[in-house]
Amino acid sequence: MDLAVELSSRTGRTDAIYRALHSALTTGRVPAGERLPSTRDLARDLGVSRASVATAYERLVAEGFLETRTGAGTFATAAASDAAPARPRNPGVLRPRAGWRWQVRPASGDRPAPAHDFRVGIPDASLFPFDTWRRLLAAESRAGGPAAGSYGGPAGLPRFRAAVARYAAGSRGVRAGADDVVATTGAQQALDLVARVLLEPGDVVAVEDPGYPEARELFALHGAEVVPVPVDADGLVVDRIPARARLVYTTPSHQFPLGMPLSLARRRALLAHAARHGAAVVEDDYDSEFRRVNRPLEPLQALDRDGRVVYVGTFSKSLLPGLRVGYLVAPPSLRDALLAARQLTDGHGAVHVQGALARLIDDGLLARHVRKASAVYAERHEILLDALAGLPVEVVPSAAGLHVAAYLADGVPVGSQAVVARARRRSVGLESLAAFATGPHRDGLVLGVGGAVTSSIRPGIQELGRLLEA
Repeated sequence: MDLAVELSSRTGRTDAIYRALHSALTTGRVPAGERLPSTRDLARDLGVSRASVATAYERLVAEGFLETRTGAGTFATAAASDAAPARPRNPGVLRPRAGWRWQVRPASGDRPAPAHDFRVGIPDASLFPFDTWRRLLAAESRAGGPAAGSYGGPAGLPRFRAAVARYAAGSRGVRAGADDVVATTGAQQALDLVARVLLEPGDVVAVEDPGYPEARELFALHGAEVVPVPVDADGLVVDRIPARARLVYTTPSHQFPLGMPLSLARRRALLAHAARHGAAVVEDDYDSEFRRVNRPLEPLQALDRDGRVVYVGTFSKSLLPGLRVGYLVAPPSLRDALLAARQLTDGHGAVHVQGALARLIDDGLLARHVRKASAVYAERHEILLDALAGLPVEVVPSAAGLHVAAYLADGVPVGSQAVVARARRRSVGLESLAAFATGPHRDGLVLGVGGAVTSSIRPGIQELGRLLEA
Protein backbone atom coordinates (compact mmCIF):
# COMPACT_ATOMS: atom_id res chain seq x y z
CA MET A 1 0.00 0.00 0.00
CA ASP A 2 1.39 3.40 -1.02
CA LEU A 3 0.42 5.77 1.81
CA ALA A 4 1.16 9.50 1.67
CA VAL A 5 1.44 10.91 5.21
CA GLU A 6 2.11 14.55 6.12
CA LEU A 7 4.39 13.93 9.12
CA SER A 8 4.94 17.63 9.80
CA SER A 9 1.42 17.89 11.22
CA ARG A 10 1.20 19.78 14.50
CA THR A 11 -1.16 17.17 15.93
CA GLY A 12 1.56 14.54 15.95
CA ARG A 13 2.68 11.62 13.86
CA THR A 14 0.16 9.12 15.22
CA ASP A 15 -2.73 11.39 14.29
CA ALA A 16 -1.25 12.06 10.84
CA ILE A 17 -0.94 8.32 10.17
CA TYR A 18 -4.50 7.73 11.43
CA ARG A 19 -5.95 10.43 9.15
CA ALA A 20 -4.06 9.16 6.10
CA LEU A 21 -5.26 5.60 6.73
CA HIS A 22 -8.81 6.74 7.47
CA SER A 23 -8.91 8.65 4.17
CA ALA A 24 -7.57 5.68 2.20
CA LEU A 25 -10.14 3.37 3.75
CA THR A 26 -13.22 5.58 3.44
CA THR A 27 -12.56 6.79 -0.09
CA GLY A 28 -12.30 3.29 -1.50
CA ARG A 29 -8.57 3.37 -2.25
CA VAL A 30 -8.22 0.38 0.10
CA PRO A 31 -11.08 -2.02 -0.73
CA ALA A 32 -12.77 -4.28 1.79
CA GLY A 33 -10.79 -7.41 2.49
CA GLU A 34 -7.41 -6.01 1.49
CA ARG A 35 -4.55 -6.81 3.82
CA LEU A 36 -2.67 -3.82 5.25
CA PRO A 37 1.10 -3.82 5.84
CA SER A 38 2.28 -4.96 9.25
CA THR A 39 2.94 -2.23 11.79
CA ARG A 40 6.65 -3.00 11.55
CA ASP A 41 6.74 -2.69 7.74
CA LEU A 42 4.65 0.49 7.58
CA ALA A 43 6.73 2.09 10.35
CA ARG A 44 9.90 1.31 8.43
CA ASP A 45 8.47 2.71 5.17
CA LEU A 46 7.33 5.94 6.87
CA GLY A 47 10.43 6.33 9.03
CA VAL A 48 8.46 6.52 12.29
CA SER A 49 8.24 4.45 15.43
CA ARG A 50 6.24 1.23 15.37
CA ALA A 51 4.22 2.50 18.34
CA SER A 52 2.85 5.41 16.26
CA VAL A 53 1.55 3.02 13.59
CA ALA A 54 0.21 0.51 16.11
CA THR A 55 -1.79 3.22 17.91
CA ALA A 56 -3.32 4.41 14.62
CA TYR A 57 -4.25 0.81 13.72
CA GLU A 58 -5.85 0.23 17.16
CA ARG A 59 -8.02 3.33 16.75
CA LEU A 60 -9.23 2.22 13.32
CA VAL A 61 -9.97 -1.27 14.66
CA ALA A 62 -12.03 0.27 17.46
CA GLU A 63 -13.99 2.32 14.91
CA GLY A 64 -14.71 -0.79 12.82
CA PHE A 65 -12.66 0.16 9.76
CA LEU A 66 -9.98 -2.49 10.38
CA GLU A 67 -10.00 -5.98 11.81
CA THR A 68 -7.17 -8.18 13.01
CA ARG A 69 -7.00 -11.87 12.21
CA THR A 70 -4.76 -13.99 14.37
CA GLY A 71 -1.80 -15.22 12.39
CA ALA A 72 -2.98 -13.47 9.20
CA GLY A 73 -2.66 -9.73 9.78
CA THR A 74 -4.81 -6.61 9.64
CA PHE A 75 -7.53 -6.19 7.00
CA ALA A 76 -9.93 -3.51 5.79
CA THR A 77 -13.57 -4.21 6.67
CA ALA A 78 -16.77 -3.73 4.69
CA ALA A 79 -17.58 -0.79 6.96
CA ALA A 80 -14.76 1.16 5.34
CA SER A 81 -16.22 0.69 1.86
CA ASP A 82 -19.72 1.53 3.10
CA ALA A 83 -18.41 4.79 4.47
CA ALA A 84 -17.00 5.88 1.12
CA PRO A 85 -18.97 8.95 -0.03
CA ALA A 86 -20.71 8.81 -3.40
CA ARG A 87 -18.85 11.53 -5.26
CA PRO A 88 -19.89 12.73 -8.71
CA ARG A 89 -17.19 11.92 -11.21
CA ASN A 90 -15.41 14.99 -12.49
CA PRO A 91 -15.95 14.99 -16.26
CA GLY A 92 -12.77 16.97 -16.82
CA VAL A 93 -12.16 20.10 -18.83
CA LEU A 94 -10.49 18.49 -21.86
CA ARG A 95 -12.47 18.15 -25.07
CA PRO A 96 -11.79 16.53 -28.46
CA ARG A 97 -10.45 18.76 -31.21
CA ALA A 98 -12.81 21.05 -33.07
CA GLY A 99 -14.95 19.21 -35.57
CA TRP A 100 -14.76 15.84 -33.84
CA ARG A 101 -17.93 13.89 -34.72
CA TRP A 102 -17.06 10.22 -34.24
CA GLN A 103 -18.67 7.96 -31.65
CA VAL A 104 -17.97 4.43 -30.50
CA ARG A 105 -19.98 1.89 -32.49
CA PRO A 106 -21.63 -1.09 -30.80
CA ALA A 107 -19.50 -4.23 -31.11
CA SER A 108 -20.81 -7.75 -31.54
CA GLY A 109 -19.25 -8.77 -28.24
CA ASP A 110 -20.98 -6.02 -26.27
CA ARG A 111 -24.14 -8.07 -25.74
CA PRO A 112 -25.12 -11.75 -25.63
CA ALA A 113 -25.67 -13.42 -28.98
CA PRO A 114 -29.33 -13.58 -30.05
CA ALA A 115 -31.05 -16.95 -30.35
CA HIS A 116 -31.22 -16.51 -34.13
CA ASP A 117 -27.89 -14.88 -34.94
CA PHE A 118 -27.72 -13.43 -38.45
CA ARG A 119 -25.35 -10.62 -37.51
CA VAL A 120 -22.72 -9.76 -40.13
CA GLY A 121 -18.99 -10.42 -39.94
CA ILE A 122 -19.05 -13.09 -37.24
CA PRO A 123 -17.35 -16.47 -37.82
CA ASP A 124 -18.41 -19.62 -35.98
CA ALA A 125 -16.06 -19.87 -33.01
CA SER A 126 -17.07 -23.49 -32.41
CA LEU A 127 -15.26 -24.45 -35.64
CA PHE A 128 -11.95 -22.97 -34.49
CA PRO A 129 -9.24 -25.58 -33.65
CA PHE A 130 -8.71 -24.41 -30.08
CA ASP A 131 -6.70 -27.43 -28.90
CA THR A 132 -4.27 -27.15 -31.79
CA TRP A 133 -4.02 -23.38 -31.37
CA ARG A 134 -3.25 -23.65 -27.66
CA ARG A 135 -0.45 -26.12 -28.41
CA LEU A 136 1.08 -23.92 -31.10
CA LEU A 137 0.72 -20.77 -29.02
CA ALA A 138 2.35 -22.42 -26.00
CA ALA A 139 5.26 -23.57 -28.13
CA GLU A 140 5.76 -20.08 -29.57
CA SER A 141 5.50 -18.45 -26.15
CA ARG A 142 8.21 -20.73 -24.81
CA ALA A 143 10.39 -19.95 -27.80
CA GLY A 144 10.28 -16.27 -26.86
CA GLY A 145 9.97 -14.76 -30.33
CA PRO A 146 12.90 -13.49 -32.40
CA ALA A 147 14.98 -12.69 -29.30
CA ALA A 148 13.91 -12.91 -25.70
CA GLY A 149 13.33 -9.49 -24.18
CA SER A 150 13.63 -7.59 -27.47
CA TYR A 151 11.10 -5.71 -29.59
CA GLY A 152 9.93 -7.14 -32.90
CA GLY A 153 10.17 -5.36 -36.22
CA PRO A 154 7.14 -3.46 -37.57
CA ALA A 155 6.83 -5.75 -40.60
CA GLY A 156 6.14 -8.78 -38.43
CA LEU A 157 7.85 -12.09 -37.82
CA PRO A 158 9.75 -13.07 -41.00
CA ARG A 159 8.42 -16.63 -41.13
CA PHE A 160 4.89 -15.32 -40.58
CA ARG A 161 5.25 -12.99 -43.56
CA ALA A 162 6.64 -15.84 -45.66
CA ALA A 163 3.76 -18.11 -44.65
CA VAL A 164 1.20 -15.41 -45.42
CA ALA A 165 2.73 -14.77 -48.84
CA ARG A 166 2.44 -18.47 -49.69
CA TYR A 167 -1.10 -18.69 -48.31
CA ALA A 168 -2.33 -15.59 -50.13
CA ALA A 169 -0.79 -16.84 -53.38
CA GLY A 170 -2.33 -20.29 -53.10
CA SER A 171 -5.78 -19.36 -51.81
CA ARG A 172 -6.37 -15.98 -53.45
CA GLY A 173 -3.90 -15.62 -56.32
CA VAL A 174 -1.98 -12.74 -54.76
CA ARG A 175 1.50 -12.18 -56.20
CA ALA A 176 3.80 -11.42 -53.30
CA GLY A 177 6.95 -12.47 -51.52
CA ALA A 178 7.64 -12.30 -47.80
CA ASP A 179 9.14 -8.81 -48.11
CA ASP A 180 5.89 -7.49 -49.62
CA VAL A 181 3.84 -8.49 -46.55
CA VAL A 182 3.31 -6.21 -43.54
CA ALA A 183 1.66 -7.77 -40.49
CA THR A 184 -1.14 -5.72 -38.89
CA THR A 185 -3.61 -6.08 -36.04
CA GLY A 186 -6.51 -6.64 -38.40
CA ALA A 187 -7.72 -4.98 -41.58
CA GLN A 188 -8.65 -1.74 -39.82
CA GLN A 189 -5.05 -1.03 -38.88
CA ALA A 190 -3.97 -1.79 -42.43
CA LEU A 191 -6.39 0.86 -43.72
CA ASP A 192 -5.15 3.29 -41.09
CA LEU A 193 -1.53 2.81 -42.15
CA VAL A 194 -2.41 3.36 -45.80
CA ALA A 195 -4.31 6.53 -44.93
CA ARG A 196 -1.40 7.87 -42.86
CA VAL A 197 1.06 7.28 -45.66
CA LEU A 198 -0.98 8.35 -48.70
CA LEU A 199 -3.52 10.97 -47.66
CA GLU A 200 -3.24 14.68 -47.01
CA PRO A 201 -6.15 16.56 -45.39
CA GLY A 202 -8.64 17.42 -48.12
CA ASP A 203 -7.65 14.56 -50.46
CA VAL A 204 -10.57 12.81 -52.12
CA VAL A 205 -11.20 9.15 -51.32
CA ALA A 206 -13.77 7.21 -53.35
CA VAL A 207 -15.66 4.49 -51.48
CA GLU A 208 -18.40 2.06 -52.44
CA ASP A 209 -21.98 3.02 -51.58
CA PRO A 210 -23.35 1.08 -49.83
CA GLY A 211 -20.07 0.08 -48.29
CA TYR A 212 -18.02 -0.59 -45.19
CA PRO A 213 -18.72 2.23 -42.68
CA GLU A 214 -15.52 1.77 -40.66
CA ALA A 215 -13.37 2.34 -43.75
CA ARG A 216 -15.40 5.35 -44.80
CA GLU A 217 -15.17 6.94 -41.34
CA LEU A 218 -11.47 6.14 -40.96
CA PHE A 219 -10.59 8.03 -44.14
CA ALA A 220 -12.72 10.96 -42.97
CA LEU A 221 -10.94 10.85 -39.60
CA HIS A 222 -7.67 11.48 -41.47
CA GLY A 223 -9.18 14.61 -43.03
CA ALA A 224 -10.09 13.14 -46.41
CA GLU A 225 -13.11 14.19 -48.45
CA VAL A 226 -14.95 10.88 -48.76
CA VAL A 227 -17.04 10.56 -51.94
CA PRO A 228 -19.55 7.68 -52.21
CA VAL A 229 -19.61 5.84 -55.55
CA PRO A 230 -22.63 3.70 -56.50
CA VAL A 231 -22.55 -0.07 -56.94
CA ASP A 232 -24.53 -2.08 -59.49
CA ALA A 233 -24.72 -5.75 -60.50
CA ASP A 234 -21.10 -5.63 -61.74
CA GLY A 235 -19.77 -3.98 -58.60
CA LEU A 236 -18.24 -0.51 -58.25
CA VAL A 237 -19.34 1.84 -61.06
CA VAL A 238 -15.91 2.98 -62.20
CA ASP A 239 -17.27 5.75 -64.45
CA ARG A 240 -18.62 7.51 -61.35
CA ILE A 241 -15.24 7.71 -59.56
CA PRO A 242 -14.13 11.36 -59.35
CA ALA A 243 -11.07 12.12 -61.47
CA ARG A 244 -9.47 13.87 -58.50
CA ALA A 245 -9.74 10.85 -56.19
CA ARG A 246 -6.37 10.17 -54.61
CA LEU A 247 -7.46 6.75 -53.35
CA VAL A 248 -10.21 4.26 -54.23
CA TYR A 249 -11.37 1.77 -51.60
CA THR A 250 -13.13 -1.35 -52.87
CA THR A 251 -14.15 -4.88 -51.86
CA PRO A 252 -13.99 -6.58 -55.28
CA SER A 253 -14.14 -10.27 -54.31
CA HIS A 254 -17.34 -9.97 -52.27
CA GLN A 255 -18.76 -6.46 -52.28
CA PHE A 256 -19.61 -5.36 -48.79
CA PRO A 257 -22.47 -5.52 -48.00
CA LEU A 258 -24.31 -6.46 -51.22
CA GLY A 259 -22.16 -9.46 -52.12
CA MET A 260 -21.58 -9.33 -55.88
CA PRO A 261 -18.00 -9.57 -57.22
CA LEU A 262 -16.43 -6.80 -59.27
CA SER A 263 -16.55 -8.01 -62.87
CA LEU A 264 -13.32 -8.55 -64.79
CA ALA A 265 -14.15 -5.67 -67.14
CA ARG A 266 -14.68 -3.36 -64.17
CA ARG A 267 -11.44 -4.52 -62.58
CA ARG A 268 -9.51 -3.59 -65.67
CA ALA A 269 -11.41 -0.32 -65.95
CA LEU A 270 -10.60 0.53 -62.34
CA LEU A 271 -6.88 -0.11 -62.83
CA ALA A 272 -6.93 1.96 -66.01
CA HIS A 273 -8.69 4.79 -64.16
CA ALA A 274 -6.10 4.65 -61.37
CA ALA A 275 -3.23 4.79 -63.88
CA ARG A 276 -4.83 7.65 -65.81
CA HIS A 277 -5.45 9.79 -62.73
CA GLY A 278 -2.54 8.77 -60.50
CA ALA A 279 -4.72 7.13 -57.84
CA ALA A 280 -4.05 4.35 -55.38
CA VAL A 281 -6.44 1.40 -55.00
CA VAL A 282 -7.05 -0.39 -51.69
CA GLU A 283 -8.37 -3.91 -52.25
CA ASP A 284 -10.06 -5.21 -49.10
CA ASP A 285 -10.38 -8.99 -49.44
CA TYR A 286 -12.05 -9.68 -46.12
CA ASP A 287 -13.80 -13.07 -46.48
CA SER A 288 -13.31 -14.48 -49.97
CA GLU A 289 -11.82 -17.77 -48.67
CA PHE A 290 -15.39 -18.93 -48.24
CA ARG A 291 -16.37 -19.05 -51.87
CA ARG A 292 -18.94 -21.26 -53.51
CA VAL A 293 -17.34 -21.34 -56.98
CA ASN A 294 -14.19 -23.18 -58.05
CA ARG A 295 -12.44 -20.35 -59.88
CA PRO A 296 -12.55 -16.87 -58.35
CA LEU A 297 -11.66 -13.83 -60.38
CA GLU A 298 -8.05 -12.68 -60.15
CA PRO A 299 -7.49 -10.07 -57.44
CA LEU A 300 -6.79 -6.52 -58.51
CA GLN A 301 -3.35 -6.91 -56.96
CA ALA A 302 -2.47 -9.68 -59.42
CA LEU A 303 -3.79 -7.69 -62.40
CA ASP A 304 -1.94 -4.54 -61.36
CA ARG A 305 1.17 -3.79 -63.44
CA ASP A 306 1.98 -0.33 -62.06
CA GLY A 307 2.18 -0.99 -58.32
CA ARG A 308 -0.97 1.01 -57.51
CA VAL A 309 -2.86 -1.63 -55.50
CA VAL A 310 -2.52 -2.23 -51.77
CA TYR A 311 -4.04 -5.59 -50.89
CA VAL A 312 -5.56 -5.95 -47.40
CA GLY A 313 -6.29 -9.34 -45.82
CA THR A 314 -7.40 -10.50 -42.41
CA PHE A 315 -7.75 -13.71 -40.38
CA SER A 316 -10.73 -12.35 -38.44
CA LYS A 317 -13.24 -14.21 -40.63
CA SER A 318 -11.23 -17.32 -41.52
CA LEU A 319 -10.21 -17.85 -37.88
CA LEU A 320 -11.32 -15.48 -35.09
CA PRO A 321 -11.54 -11.69 -34.65
CA GLY A 322 -9.97 -12.02 -31.20
CA LEU A 323 -6.64 -13.07 -32.68
CA ARG A 324 -6.21 -9.52 -34.01
CA VAL A 325 -4.07 -10.56 -36.97
CA GLY A 326 -4.23 -9.17 -40.47
CA TYR A 327 -1.82 -8.11 -43.17
CA LEU A 328 -1.33 -5.92 -46.17
CA VAL A 329 0.60 -6.52 -49.36
CA ALA A 330 2.12 -3.29 -50.61
CA PRO A 331 4.13 -2.29 -53.66
CA PRO A 332 7.84 -1.76 -52.88
CA SER A 333 7.51 2.01 -53.33
CA LEU A 334 5.31 2.22 -50.21
CA ARG A 335 6.91 -0.43 -48.04
CA ASP A 336 9.35 1.70 -46.05
CA ALA A 337 6.78 4.41 -45.35
CA LEU A 338 4.21 1.84 -44.17
CA LEU A 339 6.76 0.20 -41.89
CA ALA A 340 7.71 3.56 -40.40
CA ALA A 341 4.03 4.39 -39.82
CA ARG A 342 3.48 1.02 -38.14
CA GLN A 343 6.51 1.47 -35.91
CA LEU A 344 5.52 4.98 -34.86
CA THR A 345 1.87 4.19 -34.11
CA ASP A 346 1.89 0.62 -32.81
CA GLY A 347 5.46 -0.65 -32.65
CA HIS A 348 4.90 -4.26 -33.60
CA GLY A 349 2.40 -7.07 -33.21
CA ALA A 350 2.34 -10.09 -30.92
CA VAL A 351 5.17 -12.19 -32.34
CA HIS A 352 4.10 -15.38 -30.56
CA VAL A 353 0.65 -15.15 -32.18
CA GLN A 354 2.25 -14.56 -35.57
CA GLY A 355 4.55 -17.52 -35.00
CA ALA A 356 1.67 -19.81 -34.06
CA LEU A 357 -0.28 -18.70 -37.12
CA ALA A 358 2.75 -19.32 -39.34
CA ARG A 359 2.87 -22.90 -38.04
CA LEU A 360 -0.88 -23.27 -38.61
CA ILE A 361 -0.39 -22.21 -42.22
CA ASP A 362 2.78 -24.19 -42.92
CA ASP A 363 1.37 -27.41 -41.42
CA GLY A 364 -1.69 -27.17 -43.67
CA LEU A 365 -3.98 -26.77 -40.67
CA LEU A 366 -5.40 -23.40 -41.76
CA ALA A 367 -6.32 -24.77 -45.19
CA ARG A 368 -7.96 -27.77 -43.52
CA HIS A 369 -9.93 -25.48 -41.19
CA VAL A 370 -11.08 -23.30 -44.09
CA ARG A 371 -12.28 -26.36 -46.02
CA LYS A 372 -14.24 -27.61 -43.02
CA ALA A 373 -15.71 -24.19 -42.25
CA SER A 374 -16.56 -23.60 -45.92
CA ALA A 375 -18.67 -26.75 -46.00
CA VAL A 376 -20.56 -25.68 -42.88
CA TYR A 377 -21.13 -22.13 -44.14
CA ALA A 378 -22.21 -23.38 -47.58
CA GLU A 379 -24.86 -25.59 -45.96
CA ARG A 380 -26.13 -22.67 -43.89
CA HIS A 381 -26.14 -20.45 -46.96
CA GLU A 382 -28.35 -22.90 -48.83
CA ILE A 383 -30.73 -23.26 -45.89
CA LEU A 384 -30.92 -19.48 -45.56
CA LEU A 385 -31.67 -18.99 -49.27
CA ASP A 386 -34.35 -21.67 -49.15
CA ALA A 387 -35.97 -20.10 -46.10
CA LEU A 388 -35.86 -16.61 -47.62
CA ALA A 389 -37.60 -17.86 -50.76
CA GLY A 390 -40.94 -17.61 -49.00
CA LEU A 391 -40.44 -14.02 -47.83
CA PRO A 392 -41.18 -10.76 -49.68
CA VAL A 393 -37.50 -10.11 -50.41
CA GLU A 394 -35.17 -10.22 -53.42
CA VAL A 395 -31.87 -11.90 -52.62
CA VAL A 396 -28.74 -10.33 -54.14
CA PRO A 397 -26.68 -13.11 -55.82
CA SER A 398 -23.23 -13.74 -54.34
CA ALA A 399 -20.60 -16.41 -54.81
CA ALA A 400 -18.56 -16.06 -51.61
CA GLY A 401 -18.53 -14.81 -48.07
CA LEU A 402 -20.41 -15.16 -44.83
CA HIS A 403 -23.49 -13.03 -45.47
CA VAL A 404 -26.38 -12.46 -47.84
CA ALA A 405 -28.10 -9.19 -48.78
CA ALA A 406 -31.78 -9.09 -49.66
CA TYR A 407 -33.83 -6.14 -50.91
CA LEU A 408 -37.29 -5.65 -49.44
CA ALA A 409 -40.03 -6.19 -52.00
CA ASP A 410 -42.37 -3.38 -52.95
CA GLY A 411 -45.35 -3.30 -50.66
CA VAL A 412 -43.57 -4.40 -47.48
CA PRO A 413 -45.29 -2.17 -44.89
CA VAL A 414 -42.24 -1.54 -42.69
CA GLY A 415 -38.69 -0.26 -43.28
CA SER A 416 -35.57 -2.32 -42.66
CA GLN A 417 -34.42 -0.30 -39.65
CA ALA A 418 -37.74 -0.86 -37.91
CA VAL A 419 -37.56 -4.56 -38.78
CA VAL A 420 -34.07 -4.83 -37.27
CA ALA A 421 -35.17 -3.09 -34.06
CA ARG A 422 -38.26 -5.30 -33.68
CA ALA A 423 -36.28 -8.43 -34.54
CA ARG A 424 -33.76 -7.64 -31.82
CA ARG A 425 -36.56 -7.66 -29.24
CA ARG A 426 -37.46 -11.17 -30.43
CA SER A 427 -33.83 -12.38 -30.22
CA VAL A 428 -33.28 -12.27 -33.98
CA GLY A 429 -30.08 -10.44 -34.91
CA LEU A 430 -29.60 -9.02 -38.40
CA GLU A 431 -28.58 -5.75 -40.10
CA SER A 432 -30.30 -3.04 -42.11
CA LEU A 433 -28.88 -2.25 -45.53
CA ALA A 434 -29.51 1.41 -44.74
CA ALA A 435 -26.77 1.24 -42.09
CA PHE A 436 -24.16 0.84 -44.84
CA ALA A 437 -25.41 3.46 -47.30
CA THR A 438 -24.64 7.19 -47.22
CA GLY A 439 -27.46 8.31 -49.51
CA PRO A 440 -30.76 7.08 -50.94
CA HIS A 441 -30.58 3.40 -51.72
CA ARG A 442 -32.97 0.53 -52.15
CA ASP A 443 -34.04 -0.73 -48.73
CA GLY A 444 -33.06 -4.17 -47.58
CA LEU A 445 -31.54 -6.48 -45.00
CA VAL A 446 -28.16 -8.13 -44.53
CA LEU A 447 -28.01 -11.56 -42.90
CA GLY A 448 -24.86 -13.40 -41.81
CA VAL A 449 -24.43 -17.17 -41.64
CA GLY A 450 -21.15 -17.32 -39.70
CA GLY A 451 -22.61 -17.00 -36.23
CA ALA A 452 -25.90 -18.74 -36.94
CA VAL A 453 -26.63 -22.13 -35.42
CA THR A 454 -27.73 -24.26 -38.36
CA SER A 455 -30.88 -25.51 -36.63
CA SER A 456 -31.95 -21.96 -35.76
CA ILE A 457 -31.91 -20.57 -39.31
CA ARG A 458 -35.39 -21.62 -40.43
CA PRO A 459 -37.13 -20.63 -37.16
CA GLY A 460 -35.33 -17.30 -37.26
CA ILE A 461 -36.39 -16.58 -40.83
CA GLN A 462 -39.98 -17.58 -39.97
CA GLU A 463 -39.89 -14.99 -37.20
CA LEU A 464 -38.51 -12.45 -39.66
CA GLY A 465 -41.34 -13.26 -42.07
CA ARG A 466 -43.92 -12.47 -39.41
CA LEU A 467 -42.22 -9.13 -38.77
CA LEU A 468 -42.19 -8.24 -42.45
CA GLU A 469 -45.93 -8.90 -42.69
CA ALA A 470 -46.82 -7.05 -39.48
